[in-house]
Amino acid sequence: MLFEDALGIRKVAVSKDRVELEMDIVPTLFQPHGFLHGGATLSLLETAASMGADERADFTYEMSFGTRADIRHRKPGKRGVLHGVAEFLDEEEYAPGARRQTWRVTARDDAGDVVSEGTFQTKIVTIEYFERKNHSGRDGR
Repeated sequence: MLFEDALGIRKVAVSKDRVELEMDIVPTLFQPHGFLHGGATLSLLETAASMGADERADFTYEMSFGTRADIRHRKPGKRGVLHGVAEFLDEEEYAPGARRQTWRVTARDDAGDVVSEGTFQTKIVTIEYFERKNHSGRDGR
């Protein structure tokens, strides 16, 4: 089972420029004070940005990773469905075989109010670049 399956994250729409996901706000995702845990919200937003990065990668020779999150939690989630959106902002090559992307991410409740928002950074690297930087193969040997 994938992590997003364990959280109950569902795909609404996925493209290389915009990803929409949703997740039920349920007690198993609450923090001790009875509100949606910020880590669950962050997981929804990271999953959205990562799926967008995956749409921009060619897995025959590339891999994608999440590298940085700058998220502000604005309102507690209490009930209903959390709607997460990642929108592609830009991409830059920062080394031969490696490029960095920035995604605008927003989580809203059923009323349309912003629960959390910010940016998420992903990178796409060639398998050759990854192996050179990590001195190992994909399986960690």
